[in-house]
Order: sequence, then C-alpha cells, then structure tokens
Amino acid sequence: MGDEQVARHATASVFVFCLRPGGWHIGLISHPRLGRMMMPGGHVEAAESAAQAALREVAEEAGLAVGLLPPPAAPLPGGYRPPRVPQPWWIVEYAVPPDSQLGIPHIHVDHLYLAVTRQARPAGQPAHPFGWYSAADLARLEMFDDARTLAGTLLAGLDGTTWDGSAGAGQALVNAILARLAADGGAGSARR
Repeated sequence: MGDEQVARHATASVFVFCLRPGGWHIGLISHPRLGRMMMPGGHVEAAESAAQAALREVAEEAGLAVGLLPPPAAPLPGGYRPPRVPQPWWIVEYAVPPDSQLGIPHIHVDHLYLAVTRQARPAGQPAHPFGWYSAADLARLEMFDDARTLAGTLLAGLDGTTWDGSAGAGQALVNAILARLAADGGAGSARR
C-alpha cells in the first residue's frame, strides 16, 4: 500500500515548556489509548487553523494556557494585507493505527509547535493525566523515540536561558533553540 493511497489527517502537537525550580521542564500527557507519554495534541477541526488546534488541544488535554514560540519565517512584503497564521516549527508525517477519527490505518500530517507558559498547574481538570518532566526524566518515560529525541534536544537548547514573558525574551529562547538544533546537525530528512 503506497503512501499516496493512504488517507491523511491534519493534526497539531505542542512541545510545552515551563521554567520551574531546577530548570526548564516539558509538559507531557499520558495518552489513554497509546499508553505513552506524549505532547498535547490532536486533530485539526474543520473551523480552525493548525495553530488554533494546537492551543485548543493544550487547553483541553493539559489544562494550560500557552504562548506559541514563532519559528524563523520569511518576511512578507509591505502592503500585503492578509493576516499571517502562526507557523509550526515542523510538519511531519506519522503512520498511525485506527483512531477515533478513522477506523483504518492512516497518516497524521502533524504540525509541531513550541510553546511556553508560566502556568505550572493546570486550570481545572485536564482531559489526560499531565506532568512536568526535566531532560533527566525523559530516559525513564514510555515515549516514542522521535518525541524523546526532539524533546531532549529542545530542553538542551533552553538550558541556561530565562524567560520573563516578554517578546524579547521569547526571541532569546527561539535563538537558543535554533543554536542547539544547528549544533546537533539539524538538517532532518525529507522523503521524496
């Protein structure tokens, strides 16, 4: 069965970070069906952008309000009027088993966002068990290997940085992450 024959669904996932005692931590949910620790995320609904889905999924699954960290983006020319939609850092494809959206194996086209929050505790009851984890915690967690690798690299990039909620501090976080990704070889592969 070739990939071009398989149904594709747009999804959005969010690497959520919080500066806590002891340094930066990543927020992960315990996925009820897959039995793994994962980033909050889910399907993009018909009436929302991937960025809106990302924010909604974090609020629903983790009970958090977050701010998306913007990736580097090409500037638009002056006079261009349509509003810009927040871009993901990466768009990747995952082959997935049947789920609540489609009863056959299919592909999630996942829009991966980075976000920060000062909200260490969920507001209300999150939809899934949620917790904060340091880079040292990742090795002992039941996670998908790619998620663990990316989470560890992102936490390493944030190590030693601070954040006061300002745009300038947010850009400093972005720059630190970009430097770490470049140091790790950051090319990634593209299937053709």
